[in-house]
Amino acid sequence: MSAITMGSFSAIGQDVNEAYNLSNLTVQGTARSMGFGNALGSIGGDFSSVSVNPAGLGVYRSSELMFTPSMRINSSEGVYLGTSTSEGNVRFNINNFGMVFTDAPKGKRYDRRKWKTVSLAIGMNRVADFNRNYTYKGTNYANSASLAYEADANAYPADAQSSTALTAPGYVAFQGYVINPSDLLPDTYHSIVPFTSGINQQKSVRERGRITEYTISLGGNYEEKLMLGATVGIPTLKYKLNSDFSESILPGATPNSDSFYSFNYSQALTLTGAGVNLKLGAIYKANDNVRIGAAFHTPTVYNITDVYSNGMISEIGNTVHEVSTANGRAADNRFNYSFFSPWRSILSASYIMKGKGFITLDYEYIGYQSMGFLYPSDDGYGGSYSQEQSDMNSAVKIAYQNTSNVRLGAEALLTKFLMARAGFGYYGNPYQAANTNGQRTDFSGGIGFRDDGFFADIAFVHSAYKVTARPYSIDYTNVKSASTLTQPQESTTSFGINNVALTIGFKF
Repeated sequence: MSAITMGSFSAIGQDVNEAYNLSNLTVQGTARSMGFGNALGSIGGDFSSVSVNPAGLGVYRSSELMFTPSMRINSSEGVYLGTSTSEGNVRFNINNFGMVFTDAPKGKRYDRRKWKTVSLAIGMNRVADFNRNYTYKGTNYANSASLAYEADANAYPADAQSSTALTAPGYVAFQGYVINPSDLLPDTYHSIVPFTSGINQQKSVRERGRITEYTISLGGNYEEKLMLGATVGIPTLKYKLNSDFSESILPGATPNSDSFYSFNYSQALTLTGAGVNLKLGAIYKANDNVRIGAAFHTPTVYNITDVYSNGMISEIGNTVHEVSTANGRAADNRFNYSFFSPWRSILSASYIMKGKGFITLDYEYIGYQSMGFLYPSDDGYGGSYSQEQSDMNSAVKIAYQNTSNVRLGAEALLTKFLMARAGFGYYGNPYQAANTNGQRTDFSGGIGFRDDGFFADIAFVHSAYKVTARPYSIDYTNVKSASTLTQPQESTTSFGINNVALTIGFKF
């Protein structure tokens, strides 16, 4: 999930990144499925399939109970203005818990029934993990984030000193004395940061949270040729972000005439909510070796509560100024709205080698341009959010494009009880901008043990991706104290995520 950026819809704490963050899903269910890259679309026989292609329930021949704890090791390296900075963290999660109840008749009852098996599955899969830390820093001689705060104050001068606009960047910067009123031009403001002499800048972000999907699924096997399934998914969202952006004069430098030393601008965002979706799937068994699968996921309709706050601590002269919710000089902004995630379609094929293993391939197409926000009809002041809603949805369509993902996996039987797995995933770029890199690659492997009533699997997944972003954006049409017209350089942060999962299960 991306950090809040300047230039966001700050009145409600949002930017277009939020749409993608709520839609960038990767099933982190059982260790078995993770081991072969979650290429589950036509394999089935695994609880994770209820979040990919629920027709996979038609493969079951017995009931089972399973549980998957995991450890996620994150690392990041941020590069900004020629400086490299590394970060990392470790988190323990619960990826999966579920039960499958299967009716699989035998003998004459099997012969009489056209539906050879019917399975009901209840449980949960983690489908998104937001836990990561990252930092980037450097020395800037071209501009300052204070120019963005100045532009906000000049665009909305009535808000800069108004207690009704406690989360406006211009208000926070004015209260922190980082921007001052102009002596010559009424209702205008100017930055006091001496960036042309060089300033140290640093951005640090800490993100926590997940999307957990609770599922109720039904699937069956029709005459050993066609498997059908459906899942009602109820995803729950919990996300928390804390972002700090700081600027300070260079070590040994003398403060300018405004006595500026430093400031730290903080932002906090908490999202909570729940939604509902429907997944439909089919698997056709062409022969004993070949299976073909197809699945469709409707958009998830979320109801979300967004709580946003910002603040500042600055050192001007010998005085430290604090603007925060704790001292009442800033405030939380709460906003309730609905969000529609994109629809998804999946085509799959598998080649089964009886007694040896399988090879499987999934192709997934995601309609990111179908994402959308629905804001309340009443803003509480006799107006509406219709213009903000229209602006946000237009920005989403400009920023994103529909894209494709590919997952490839294999499993090999080493002995009667032991199997090895490997997988690869490529997740395409959802951004329309040519200079924005949003691809991700996954490499995975694992081993599994199967006995009559017990199974255990362990998997390792390594994911790698990069995020390119500016720490802030300046609207120079509303800047009075500088005319350089330069935007900050982009930062590039490389992420490496290592996920180790263990599934323990029992058949009954």
